Amino acid sequence: MKKLLIIQLFLLILSAHSKLGLSADGCYICGSGSSSNCRDYCSYSGSDTSESRKKCEKSGCKIGGTASCPSAVNYKVCSASIFDSTLDKKNALASLLAK
Repeated sequence: MKKLLIIQLFLLILSAHSKLGLSADGCYICGSGSSSNCRDYCSYSGSDTSESRKKCEKSGCKIGGTASCPSAVNYKVCSASIFDSTLDKKNALASLLAK
């Protein structure tokens, strides 16, 4: 029993310090000059990285800051795509179907 508790405690500590445990989803505030698709916010998943920012900028967002994503329907929220091209989407789909 004591061994089981030690293992559970170890797993809890490990998960708290893992990369997945520390990442969160959020939104960038899109400023004036952003495309109509990204009028208010651009959502991203994971940590706030330069890669996430670049993907939102490619979507048409002029980033003005970070915020939590709104849930109200009167906000326009675009998304930073997790894929860079259509070819990447096809490869990812093919690899999932092959399993």
